[in-house]
Amino acid sequence: MSATDTTVPAPVRRAVILARGLGTRMRRADDAAQLDPAQAAVAASGVKALIDVGRPFLDYVISALADVGVTEVCLVIGPEHDALREYAAAVSGGRVTVTTAIQAEPRGTADAVAAARGFAGDERVIVVNSDNYYPREALAALAAAPGTALVGFDRAAMVERSNIPADRVRAFALVATDEHGHLRDIVEKPDEQTLAAYGEDAPVSMNAWLFTPAIFDACARIEPSVRGEYEIIDAVRLLVSEGESVTVVPSAAGVLDMSSRGDIASMQEALAGIEVRL
Repeated sequence: MSATDTTVPAPVRRAVILARGLGTRMRRADDAAQLDPAQAAVAASGVKALIDVGRPFLDYVISALADVGVTEVCLVIGPEHDALREYAAAVSGGRVTVTTAIQAEPRGTADAVAAARGFAGDERVIVVNSDNYYPREALAALAAAPGTALVGFDRAAMVERSNIPADRVRAFALVATDEHGHLRDIVEKPDEQTLAAYGEDAPVSMNAWLFTPAIFDACARIEPSVRGEYEIIDAVRLLVSEGESVTVVPSAAGVLDMSSRGDIASMQEALAGIEVRL
């Protein structure tokens, strides 16, 4: 889609939530984190998305997606994740239908997205992490974008308005755009030289994507990264190299992150006033 195309995109009805992560940091004991027994048990299982922060964390993620027009959600899970299958069955049928897709092995984010190919069909889909709460305004702007898109979060706003410390924000994927606001490049875990080259105003990616069906063929054509995983960033970079326009939707909102046990208390506090409707 060209930069001057004024076609109104079709509403986005489907979203994929990547919930296959192993939760290694969440499993790790943290004596400073004051958890109740139920929270501690879920944290020990590594299924971060089901930790109770007033209600299961996934409730907040799915409710925010429903608020921007999503009516069908697919959780990408592992074959061992019975608790997530049971959760999907229990919450499905209100504003949102919730189903699951299996990623057989934890082979990376592109492999996880590929697992949802049957769910996506020929429609565009929002793809987000299961351990992040994305603000509604950022999701709404993403859903309104044409073609393929991602949210580029302002780094200063992330530090100020999220529960993520500045040193972790500095490690997030950096986004470079062209004069039309389209993605030029994206760099995972940037070093100091890359941070300096991109500049302080370069936004970061928090893995909030909007994909056309083209992403699935791209996921099938990439090679494993140096970490031995199939990375969604590499699939997106392949699309860009082949001429796909990827809109970078700017956002000055914060994103809440549920990576470790130490994040749970701040998450509870931040979500306390958020209305959930499933």
